[in-house]
Amino acid sequence: MSGATQDTGLVSCIVPVFNGESYLSDALDSIFAQSYRNTEVIVVDDGSTDSTPEVVRRFSGRVIAVRQDNAGPAAARNFGIQTARGEFVAFLDADDLWDEHKLEHQLARFEARPKLDLCVTHARNFWIDELHEERSHFQEHRIAQAQPAYVAATLLARRRAFEITGPFNANLAHGHSTEWFMRAAELGLLCELVPEVLYHRRLHHTNRTRQFSAASREEFLHLVKANLDRKRGLQKAEPAVSTAPAHDKSGS
Repeated sequence: MSGATQDTGLVSCIVPVFNGESYLSDALDSIFAQSYRNTEVIVVDDGSTDSTPEVVRRFSGRVIAVRQDNAGPAAARNFGIQTARGEFVAFLDADDLWDEHKLEHQLARFEARPKLDLCVTHARNFWIDELHEERSHFQEHRIAQAQPAYVAATLLARRRAFEITGPFNANLAHGHSTEWFMRAAELGLLCELVPEVLYHRRLHHTNRTRQFSAASREEFLHLVKANLDRKRGLQKAEPAVSTAPAHDKSGS
């Protein structure tokens, strides 16, 4: 896949973090290693109580650092969007990694398709060394394979996409990105999935999906049901299409 030129537009790379001292440096390094260089990096500290602020200070002069009282990842992403100056917005979770060509490949799709609103990529999980037994157990499972990933951490969107859809729903603890993608689809925003694996999700002992798996599943099922109910309601509200010939408004 051909890459984007460096003047395609400024990309605001937003990193929400809560108690992310262990992996935040790796995440930021993967942003600074991007082949597409026209970026700004915004770290939103969501009220961390560990050494996250010290890690952020090591990147002083290279990142825009903001902090809020703990309100969850959706609120942190929204704060980042409010701070962003870029024409494009991207997100990376503080424990994960981008492929070095992620932004370049995605921006090339925006250059090729001027009406494109958002773009996502495939993702692959990887395990920390301490979870080598789990990695071995799942090596042939789909969890270890490349997957299409409609999640915030693969998303590259024009800033105007958020002006159309609105922010992430901060009332959702786990499914805010899923709900946002549902809204974007309902509003007719144009999305493309690129075939490459450009996002690497780290599996470790404190993943949110690991700690809150039951709550995450319940919230996802609620979102799916609400989406289906909303679609049924829209279908019922649509007027019946008349098969009678239209009257000629010219009066002739």
